[in-house]
Amino acid sequence: MSAVVAVGRRVLIALLTIVLASLFVFLAVQALPGDVARQLLGQDATPEAVAALRETLGLDQNVWARYADWLLGAVRGDFGESLVSGAPVGPTLLTAFGNSLLIAVPAVLVGITVALFLGVVAGVRRGRAADTTISMTALVLMSVPEFMTATVLVLLFAILFPVLPAVVLRGPEATPAELLPSIVLPAVVLTLAMAAYVVRSMRSSTIDVMSREFVVTAELKGLSPLQVVRRHVLPSAILPVLDVVALNVAWLLGGVVVVENVFNYPGMGKLMIESVHNRDLPMIEAIAVVSAAVYVLCNLTADMTALALDPRLRTRRRRSA
Repeated sequence: MSAVVAVGRRVLIALLTIVLASLFVFLAVQALPGDVARQLLGQDATPEAVAALRETLGLDQNVWARYADWLLGAVRGDFGESLVSGAPVGPTLLTAFGNSLLIAVPAVLVGITVALFLGVVAGVRRGRAADTTISMTALVLMSVPEFMTATVLVLLFAILFPVLPAVVLRGPEATPAELLPSIVLPAVVLTLAMAAYVVRSMRSSTIDVMSREFVVTAELKGLSPLQVVRRHVLPSAILPVLDVVALNVAWLLGGVVVVENVFNYPGMGKLMIESVHNRDLPMIEAIAVVSAAVYVLCNLTADMTALALDPRLRTRRRRSA
């Protein structure tokens, strides 16, 4: 199968997955017990008022017709209006997603870079002091819940040594400049949580690659350990780790509920909690679909990166040239 066909197939699968995820989310939200119109108006509302609101919200239509209208609107970026505030869902969700990016992007850039490096060091120095220290630290971080790490950092850097704010005092109306002092602690928590899994995965992959024949041959040719790792070990060892990286990046960009709730951070995770509490169905649907799209795109990016780095694919391209 050529590289172009492989890429096209993965893109089609990604689009189909997003559509199926949107259908599942829409049907699941519609199947929730209770009448949204009566909940919004209260139990004392008259049947006429409830019927009028149901017609306004389009709840009197067939479920498939509602899904078709909702999907067409979502493709255009129109997710409807919030049942709580009456404001368009799109701008509110975009603001929350942008706020989540403020803590997710530094965590991804720093966490992945450091984790890959530490994983290679632990794998190359298997059984030595560096491997033991790195592996034990990663295992501890994997075992400690995010809210516990967040609590410890707040106690240290917001209470005992008050150099950073503990929580965000302003709500979704806060500008990025106003949020900057408050992103440090959430970003550190996310970095530690994500890096631990990547370190363990990269260590295992490095150990596996180090035992292969082409690495042994490279060492026998007289290449330095650094050259062996950079030219032969790293390109092959990183391939199995890409899926782990993609999952963690999707977890970050999709909105980390626990961390954002601990720090009262106005991102997608906190918005989802508030929407579920208020039963804001259009907002819940939009958040779920955007999170699914982020997950699919991260996995698609990992697949494309794997195709670009796969030595066997490069060999086939050279032979066909």
